[in-house]
Amino acid sequence: MAIVAGVDFGTLSVRVTLLNSERGRLATAAAEYPLHRRRDDPDFATQSHTDQMNALVAAMREAIAQAGISGESVETIALDTTGSSVIPVDAQMQPLDEYYLWCDHRAKKEAAEITALAHAEGFEGIDWCGGVYSHEWGFAKLLHWLRNNPDKRAKFASAFEHCDMVAATLCGITDPSKVKRSVCAMGHKWMWNPRWGGLPPQSFLSGLDPLFDGIREKLAGEVATSDVIAGHLAPQWAQAMGLRAGIPIPVGAFDAHWDAIGAGCREGDVVNVVGTSTCIIAMAHTQKLIRGVCGVVPGSVHPQFTGIEAGLSAVGDIFEAIARRASRPLAELSAKLSDYKPAQTGLLRLSWDNGDRTVLVNAELGGVTFGWNLLHTAEDELFAAIEGTALHTRIILERMAEGGVPLQRIINAGGIPQKNDALNQIYADVMNKPVLVPAGVPTSLGSGIFAFLAAGAFGSIEEAQAKVCLPYRTFTPRPKAAAIYDELFALYRKVYFALGTREAAAAPLGDVLPELRALAERARNISF
Repeated sequence: MAIVAGVDFGTLSVRVTLLNSERGRLATAAAEYPLHRRRDDPDFATQSHTDQMNALVAAMREAIAQAGISGESVETIALDTTGSSVIPVDAQMQPLDEYYLWCDHRAKKEAAEITALAHAEGFEGIDWCGGVYSHEWGFAKLLHWLRNNPDKRAKFASAFEHCDMVAATLCGITDPSKVKRSVCAMGHKWMWNPRWGGLPPQSFLSGLDPLFDGIREKLAGEVATSDVIAGHLAPQWAQAMGLRAGIPIPVGAFDAHWDAIGAGCREGDVVNVVGTSTCIIAMAHTQKLIRGVCGVVPGSVHPQFTGIEAGLSAVGDIFEAIARRASRPLAELSAKLSDYKPAQTGLLRLSWDNGDRTVLVNAELGGVTFGWNLLHTAEDELFAAIEGTALHTRIILERMAEGGVPLQRIINAGGIPQKNDALNQIYADVMNKPVLVPAGVPTSLGSGIFAFLAAGAFGSIEEAQAKVCLPYRTFTPRPKAAAIYDELFALYRKVYFALGTREAAAAPLGDVLPELRALAERARNISF
């Protein structure tokens, strides 16, 4: 028997789950930390490393108290975080600034420059991240920070993803070169791949900006999968959290990737981790380029598979914004959606409110809704927004299938599917496939699984999943609803590519509004 701690750092809070290898979950506790925004700059989003570490201490102590155990009995800690959330540090691993959080979008110019130079020089790395480097990713954020903080450049020694920074802090590592870096983080966000010797060539990086001279050496270090130990818990943090010093901490990863493991992901599955945004995670034995898909990285989800990541830049954020504009609670709006029929609103809503992460990879897009009339309500918009995120997800899944990714099961993980059965049914109808939803909250179970591996409690991820993962609720597609959504998807797909790409060929859109009205009228008269 082993007791371990799985830690999940989200956008607004950290969750700690204590798990027993025989009995399963013992306790879960969470602690919040502030997200720093600026009213005059909607792209700004940062968080304090100190705030997050303090929250981890509070959540760990609360989980131990809830479980009624001694902290000395916890054998390992494993942690996942948001990403790409980047922090610059000095030579002693002290933060020089706050984290550029994953949803900080200030680095659009830098991302465009990286994309342009990579294509101009024929750098292979750009193809493996979907052909476009994102403003949400590491090099773009680091370059933006260096350009805008000249007074701190002299102290700059390195930069780390959130998952690597937290692990290094807990292990008491004070030399940036000694920190093990996550293959999940480096592969998906920093164009790292053994195919071209790890990070991009220094000549390419210096060509972006002389501020990147020597950056490859500053970012050097062992890049490892999460079956490797990052270090051991330092005495000061053991005392702060009420744990035993010296317990192992494996190399971390991004929350969505481990959430997929915690949701039971195996080859042939696609996991939609639906929350503030959606990360779409799959894995395969083969490496193959997929146009417009932002990451194909060996070992990033499961050490023995190639991880595939895609996603939507805003989902829960869109739902919350609709409720905020209506000055009504989201739960109140959502409660009325179970009686809605597919396409009955006559609205077609594109989920570009925070840009497009996949497959267009275009941060300059904005939300678009077709079909408004004078009687539409906030509930109507919310229902259409859920339909829109499902339709966008279908575009992504079709692109992944074209790239050879096996897609046999769809699992809806993350927080929103736990609270919104209407969303799960819409996804099943839009995809015309059963959608599985864990019967409980799987967040931090993935961390727990990797903690069990580090403790030697299980011999494989699959063995741990069989013991730890939750059973599923199944949402089955309704044939009549799926047929309606096939027609709506054809309209969505046409509009998506016609409006989302500058160089798109001319497309006739005069049929969109009449077809939406006709679909809505038919849907209202069908019994589903």
